[in-house]
Amino acid sequence: MFNLRNAAVSPMNQLLVTLRYYATGCSQLTSGDFAGISYTTAHRVIHRVSNAIASLRPQYVSFPESQESIRKTQLQFYNIARFPKVLGAMDCTHVRIMSPGGMEAETYRNRKGYFSLNVQAICNADLEFTDIVARWPGSTHDSTIFNNCYRHALFEDRRYGDAVLLVDGGYPSKPYLLSPLENPITEEERLYNESQIRSRNTVERLFGCWKRRFPVLSLGINVKLNNTMAIIIATVVLHNILRKAGEDLPPDDPDLMLPAPWAALLGEGDITRGRLQDGQRKDAVRRALISNYFRSLV
Repeated sequence: MFNLRNAAVSPMNQLLVTLRYYATGCSQLTSGDFAGISYTTAHRVIHRVSNAIASLRPQYVSFPESQESIRKTQLQFYNIARFPKVLGAMDCTHVRIMSPGGMEAETYRNRKGYFSLNVQAICNADLEFTDIVARWPGSTHDSTIFNNCYRHALFEDRRYGDAVLLVDGGYPSKPYLLSPLENPITEEERLYNESQIRSRNTVERLFGCWKRRFPVLSLGINVKLNNTMAIIIATVVLHNILRKAGEDLPPDDPDLMLPAPWAALLGEGDITRGRLQDGQRKDAVRRALISNYFRSLV
């Protein structure tokens, strides 16, 4: 599948060239020089392998659909901090890209001032991606991405019953989107917030693990936009494969030359954290959960 003309580069070497690019964020020219191949060959190799890996997404990135998988996911989240009915934690993070050029290039510049794709992810309690959307410009608000995605339509159609997603305050309140209270007052409200934040933290940990494992996501993907999305999805697939195989979480690499500390790079997705006032929310489900469930735990 991967062989180029005259089988000049073996499939294994093509994979290694691609993985080196993901792991270092170097240019395709540098990746080619390291492997002893030309820039044009490295370019073809990296994008061909990335597309092949990305095509495995349906096999390795799947949202809970059966009753058994839904119950299993909800139990795993419940075991974190006793928050019920959670089907996933959702958030967005920014992946650096080079300027795509053209009349709409500035739509890809986010509030931090650099070009990016705003990538939406839903994860389970095992730090695995269960849903990924990687096509929106960096200036797009998190809630806009969700409102226009396939998963939103399914939740609106009540496909998942009373299951919920945990989100931060940048999302609107819906029966299936539960965010923390801005100003908790009562004991049950504080307990709700603690449980919600601890459970939702899985998606923040996922982003940290993913970007440490594939530094190209933080350093910047220096290829054309139509090739960037396949690289993002390919790293998601590889991350899930490693998680399912029980691979340890990657530590910080002190020898990796980063433009900013890891904490700053991993927090670059947190640019749309503006909270809506509680008085503007129609949050009957959240209020009922606090009154009927978390009050009983106090």
